[in-house]
This record gives sequence, C-alpha cells and structure tokens, in this order.
Amino acid sequence: MALARRGLGDPDAGVQAAALGALARLGALTAADVVVALSAGTPPLRRRAVEAALDVGGPGSRSTLVRAVTGALEDPDPLVVVGAAWFVAERRHRPAVPLLAATATGHADARCREAAVAALGAIGDPAGLPAVLGASGDKPTVRRRATVALAGFDDPRVEPALRAAAVDRDWQVRQAALELLDEAPDERGPRRGQVGGDD
Repeated sequence: MALARRGLGDPDAGVQAAALGALARLGALTAADVVVALSAGTPPLRRRAVEAALDVGGPGSRSTLVRAVTGALEDPDPLVVVGAAWFVAERRHRPAVPLLAATATGHADARCREAAVAALGAIGDPAGLPAVLGASGDKPTVRRRATVALAGFDDPRVEPALRAAAVDRDWQVRQAALELLDEAPDERGPRRGQVGGDD
C-alpha cells in the first residue's frame, strides 16, 4: 500500500493512474486522494478518480468528495464528465441537477449529453425534466437515453413525450417508448436492410 501511495506522486501519468487504481482495490483510497486527482491530475488520472470515487468511504466521502466529483461535470475531458455523471446518478445527488441539465443540453460531446440525461432520469428531480424533454431532439443515442429517463419523472408532460417517442425515426427509441407506455412494440428490431437508427 505504501508503494501505491508513493506512486501518486510519480511524474508519470500512467503510474499515477495505476497507483490510484491500486489504492482503490486495496480499499485505501481516500476522499482527499480523489479531490487532489481531480484538481491537479492528468486526464487519465482524473478518469480513474471518478471511476473509483463510488467506492470511497470515510471522512469527506459524503461532502468534499461529492462536491469535487460534481464539479468534474465541467471537466474538459469527456470521459471524466461521463464518469462524474455516473457517480452523481448513483448517489442520487440532487444538487448536481443544474450542472447535469447544462451538460445534457449544451455539451459538445454526445456521450456527455447521454450520460447527463441518464443521470437526470436516475435522480428524478423535477428541475431536470426540461433537459430530458429537450434531449428528444438530439442524436439517436441521446434520444434513446432520454426516453428511458422519462420513467424517472412523475409529470403530466411525460406521457405526451413518450407518445412522440413512440413514432420516432429510430426503432430503439420507439421500442423503449412503447415498453414504457406498456404497449406492444410494432417491431422488435430494425427492418430488413436497416442497420440501426438515423445519425
């Protein structure tokens, strides 16, 4: 464990990431370790930090750690953003909703928008619903995630949105909507010659 902790200070980014992962596996990673990695680490280290954050306990794990990972929703690295969205979704962290909504509606990377929409659905805060509804006009992968995320909200706007998704151009969006509406999908897969949804 001492060797792994020394590795966090190694000048090589790969060694730092490996050391952080080793500390996580040993159950020795602290909230402070994650906070430092997110604030000063290289992209590989920040990615590893958000991945490992869910398993961190002890002092700061419900306060400083959560704040730091929520802040990582604004990280310049898309994979860090995706990991941060997963973390706040698992923690059902409502204070993250404004940042998640901004990510879902304005991030340049579709992976980040998709992850943010999924997190908004998992948290189910009413303030996140407009962003999820707005994602219905995004790329197919984001629309699919938005359709599923609608299940997390109790709001009169949900059923009309599902009805609209049930006639979406993408068959997976349609299928998800129909399943949530408890109606039999008209098709279980793409039509012959159709590889997938639209781009």
